[in-house]
Amino acid sequence: MPICQFFKVPLEKHMENFEKCVDVMWMSIRQTAAETAKSEPVLAGLLDEVILSRKSLFDSICMRVARKLSRHALGTVEIYEVFMEAFEDREIRQKAFDDLMAIKSRDPACSSYMHPIMYFKGFHAITVHRVAHWLWNNDRRHLAYYLQSLCSEIFAVDIHPAARFGSGILLDHATSFVAGETSVVEDNVSILHEVTLGGTGNETGDRHPKVRSGVLIGAGAKLIGNITIGTCAKIGAGSVVLDDVEPHTTVVGVPARPTNVIPEDNPACCMNQKCE
Repeated sequence: MPICQFFKVPLEKHMENFEKCVDVMWMSIRQTAAETAKSEPVLAGLLDEVILSRKSLFDSICMRVARKLSRHALGTVEIYEVFMEAFEDREIRQKAFDDLMAIKSRDPACSSYMHPIMYFKGFHAITVHRVAHWLWNNDRRHLAYYLQSLCSEIFAVDIHPAARFGSGILLDHATSFVAGETSVVEDNVSILHEVTLGGTGNETGDRHPKVRSGVLIGAGAKLIGNITIGTCAKIGAGSVVLDDVEPHTTVVGVPARPTNVIPEDNPACCMNQKCE
């Protein structure tokens, strides 16, 4: 099944094959790690600790992100245990898997499934948020805030723990991505660096953007207020979006206005940022 079609399949339809798909991906990652350790011995110890000695794909993800975060107050073991507890939730495992699939299929700089786990801070950041969101929903909000703070300091990505993200998310480069408390990002969305999903001031309540499935948000775009970005819309780089965007519509400019360009069937998958 083509990768873009994979994301259109309802979760329950492919859930029965999930474990098999995870095993195939994990075998591929381990093979790449073994080959890399042999060709670049200076990385052998890290690859062994993060991948080759791990029991599963999700064990590996938890260890890698824990090591990235642990240079601060909490140690690797404490953070790793929190992540492993959160990853007992099947929804988190499914979303992490879908994120890896999305990155590999959409980012031409990603040549293996190992690369996001080892090197891509966009994947690390969205993974931290998924755990922080799980903590938030389980009344462990101080720890959720702490993870948000670490994510902002280390990855330059600041996502409020209450913000809701679907699966198949690509945070490409990720630097300076911000999402406020009531932001919603649905499945299969691609977001470039320096994007803001922000409020309009100090108002309370539902005040941040709602991004529907299949949307592509170009670098530096600012989406402000409780607006809706319709399914498979495209937001041009550097645009400031203050109003709702209709589905399958391209908007550009400051303030953003619709163009005559009809975006692809799934802009998030195609990753074509040209808006002319």
